[in-house]
Order: sequence, then C-alpha cells, then structure tokens
Amino acid sequence: MILLELYEQNANDAELLYQLAWTHDVLGLEREAVPFYEKSLALGLPSEQRVGALLGLGSAYRTLGEYDYSKAILEQAVREYPENKEFPVFLAMTMHNLGDHSLAMGMLLKLLAETSSDEGIRSYSKAISYYSDKLEQVWE
Repeated sequence: MILLELYEQNANDAELLYQLAWTHDVLGLEREAVPFYEKSLALGLPSEQRVGALLGLGSAYRTLGEYDYSKAILEQAVREYPENKEFPVFLAMTMHNLGDHSLAMGMLLKLLAETSSDEGIRSYSKAISYYSDKLEQVWE
C-alpha cells in the first residue's frame, strides 16, 4: 500500500496518519485503524479532518466493543463540535451498547425533532422534544 510506504518516511504527518486510519477503517480493519486515528489526533489535525478522525475513532472503538472509550471520544466530539449532528447519533449507538437505551432513544428523538424536514415530524417537534427525556414516565 502506497500510504504505508509514505508512512515509513513521514511517521509524524498527522494528515497522512488520518488517511491511513480512514483507509483501514473503510476496509473493515478497525483495530488497525485505531492507532493511526489516535496518533493523528495527538499530532494535531485541521478542524475538518479532526471531525472525521474523532468520528472514526469513536465509531471504531464501538465496533470493537470498547464502549467506554467510544463514549469518551464521542462525548468529547459533541463538546468540541456541538453543531455537528453526526456525533450525537454515533454517541446514541454507543449508549445503546452500554445499556442506556432510554438515553440513546431520547438523544435520537431530540435530534430528529431538531433536524427533520418532514412536515409531520416538524408539526410535532415540540412534543417529540418534550418527551425525549421522559420515555419511562407514566402520567396518571
């Protein structure tokens, strides 16, 4: 692989490391992608690539069953990039894997209410948002 040859010559190039991580990830080699993601983030990436690396690393950890690591990375990403709606979606998947199904569902419902362009969803967006963190509550 040409990228690996470049890596041998440029082991501290954050952008090259990110490309190596992404390539391994796309090939289904998540375990091999993780160290490249970690090192690329540690060396510093431009914001656009940092977004991709955080998502890739958080998602890779989730697929490897490393849910606590996934949660930590994705929560960090949500804090750093609150406008990026992909992070809460992947965090919700991780929360589901950790057994926090109500929180995961609530996150997705809130996001759906905030971002959907569907007319029916939009007409009920306030109710969907309101109930998003009250899924277990019963009114009598």
